Amino acid sequence: MAKVFVGLSGGVDSSVAALRLLHAGHEVVGVFIKTWQPDFISCNWEAERLDAMRVAAHLGIPFLTFDAEEAYKKGVADYMIAEYEAGRTPNPDVMCNKEVKFGAFLTFAKAEGANFVATGHYAQNSTDEHGRHLLRGNDSEKDQSYFLWTLTNDQLNHILFPVGDSPKSVIRDEALRARLPTATKHDSQGICFLGQVDMKDFLSHYITTEAGDVLNESGECIGTHDGALYYTLGQRHGFTVTVRGRDEMPHYVIGKDLKKNTITVGNMPQRGQTKTLSLTDMNILTPLTIGETYEAQIRYRQTPFPVRFMAGEGSHGTLEVLVDIETPSPGQSCVLYVGTECLGGGIITE
Repeated sequence: MAKVFVGLSGGVDSSVAALRLLHAGHEVVGVFIKTWQPDFISCNWEAERLDAMRVAAHLGIPFLTFDAEEAYKKGVADYMIAEYEAGRTPNPDVMCNKEVKFGAFLTFAKAEGANFVATGHYAQNSTDEHGRHLLRGNDSEKDQSYFLWTLTNDQLNHILFPVGDSPKSVIRDEALRARLPTATKHDSQGICFLGQVDMKDFLSHYITTEAGDVLNESGECIGTHDGALYYTLGQRHGFTVTVRGRDEMPHYVIGKDLKKNTITVGNMPQRGQTKTLSLTDMNILTPLTIGETYEAQIRYRQTPFPVRFMAGEGSHGTLEVLVDIETPSPGQSCVLYVGTECLGGGIITE
């Protein structure tokens, strides 16, 4: 059997991942990945690490702590700050998987003699004569393949997703039967290093902004905001509208101008304006065919929509959007699928 380093986060999913691997006869080592957090934010990583230690002790497996602060600060936090400063909307979860969990952690595990790393992600992989394939998790409500599109075929050869074939309810029941210390623990939400601080407050420590005007679709000033770069298309909170119409309908961000420091809002998110998607930093696990139709997702838990692959050169590609969709924000991840297979993806530039 194989030697597997399991990323124990202190949650129930990774706990059951370790349990299943142990039952399968593998040599299992539990590893808590310590990430970066700024001095001005309190994060409960110590409590999460303690829960991970309790799980390892309960299962009778070795426990290690891997210090990934440098990789996380550079690959996730600094990247996120730079993207927001440029007016784009990044996905830190995607970058955490790329740079930390399946980047620095995988490198560490292999150097320590591990054959595989495993996590509690709701995703699956399979192997056939064409190689390794990344698949959606069996629980459609929990599927996390959207956040894993940056994985390479070589990385997939060393990654296991032990809980990806089961719905969350089964994982929870399994944890209860095994009396795991995390069996009744609530799922974590959001980005650890932010804690109870929202994204705007975090960014304000690194980016200097000024208040600006909120414009309606006629270009009239109807309110104020805290800095155009903070906002993403489709957002409906975080700005103040002081001049309202009779309908009192909600307002959504439908455009922003960083040079003028303005955002434009409307009563409905923009739809039907996007005819093509230009992608950069593309990572393709299974080759795409020019002119072929695929399914795309530009947000987590979004219903996939059809696109046609029009062109690709190096890390760049162009997709034709075949239905009306809400206008995406540059910086978001566009992930491609055929059925349950994740083919890869890229970062939206326009």
